[in-house]
Amino acid sequence: MNPETTSPASAPGVAKAPTAKIIGVGGAGLQAVQHMARCGVGEAALAVIHTDARLLGESTITDKLLLGSQLTRGLKVGEPELGRALAEAEAHRLRHLCEGADLVIVVAGLGGSTASGAAPVLARVARENGALVLALVALPFAFEGRRRQQQAQAALAQLRTAADAVICLPNQKVSTLIDEKTSLPEAMQIIDDLLAQGVRGLLRLVKRGGLLNVDFADLCHVVRGRQAESYFATAEAAGETRAREVVERLVRHPLLDDGRLLAEADAVLVSLNGGPGLSLKEVNQVMEQINRLAENAQVIMGATIDPALADRLAVTLVAARRPAPEPIAARAPAASEEAEPPASEFPTRDVELGAARFGDVPAPRMAQRYVPPPPDLTPEEAQRLLGGRRRGIAGPRSKSKPQQGVLPLEVVSKGRFAKSEPTVHRGEDLDTPTYIRRGMALN
Repeated sequence: MNPETTSPASAPGVAKAPTAKIIGVGGAGLQAVQHMARCGVGEAALAVIHTDARLLGESTITDKLLLGSQLTRGLKVGEPELGRALAEAEAHRLRHLCEGADLVIVVAGLGGSTASGAAPVLARVARENGALVLALVALPFAFEGRRRQQQAQAALAQLRTAADAVICLPNQKVSTLIDEKTSLPEAMQIIDDLLAQGVRGLLRLVKRGGLLNVDFADLCHVVRGRQAESYFATAEAAGETRAREVVERLVRHPLLDDGRLLAEADAVLVSLNGGPGLSLKEVNQVMEQINRLAENAQVIMGATIDPALADRLAVTLVAARRPAPEPIAARAPAASEEAEPPASEFPTRDVELGAARFGDVPAPRMAQRYVPPPPDLTPEEAQRLLGGRRRGIAGPRSKSKPQQGVLPLEVVSKGRFAKSEPTVHRGEDLDTPTYIRRGMALN
């Protein structure tokens, strides 16, 4: 036997499971990944990136990267631009951090300085390494202020162009889950739990082959280009009525606005994961309810058997809707403008100029130009019009000069400017019209 014979797992034609790496960026990303390390997210490598040396030192994640240590002395940066500059300066270290990963999940809380600046750079570098990049980001609470909201939206716009797909977790929606008496640490843990659930569900979706398979390409098809309008939710249920209960929990999920977003969605991705006892009837029950709730959406579904789930049924759902188009204000004609003549008075072309060239204002129809055919002439009329010339033979040129008539133009007096000094230039009075000064005859 040849010692260089490859193993079945590495043999040509045998697909290997994609290698996933979850990287938390900034304070919120570091905290979320730390929580994932405690509760477990499956077979995925974990890493964290920050400019704060103290927070990195307290983290139990072994794979961590401190940005800008020589410039910031291990302290936080104050502006997203500085965080982006530090990430660009150490892009080679980010590239080394992403090596060997087929799928990179960037976890961050946008609105601050480090994550807002460095997360788009990390996503771009990971894509340049050949990895598929999914960004899972949390947006600020409303009480965090307008400035953080603006920074978060700017970073989100940069992530849209850098990552393959972006899914948002608006913290303001999470507040509906939190009781008024809930402490701040407990509230942050709820957010971390939602992020961990989302990562687990997405990893199940893209890493596990199933009886009805969905993959990362399906996920990108649903959310790409609609990142600001993409939402996810996960739910689990067990027992004999688990198919009905899991859909009820999805509908009540705060990130789906109690099911309202399903009714407004135009694309929905559903991944069902169950133990060996998952039946066709249960899959049909779940999908029948989801199709009824999202009747106007394109639904992509997959089903996977996972023995570790035993009698539990887990459903991961990603819903996306297109942003509503901005209403176009009708342009009201001004009172001084003349009313447009009826269309019947002006013959028009059937083809109009493209309105796209002029924005949203449609191009005006152009009047038709009709040129009648030349009239039929008798031989005598043709001879007279041609000036006595025969066809093909030029006759003698007429020597008579055309007579030029003179228009009876009246010289208008200067009125109240008659006593003013004339404008004289090089001996000529420029107040006198040119044709009079030069003796020109007008016909």
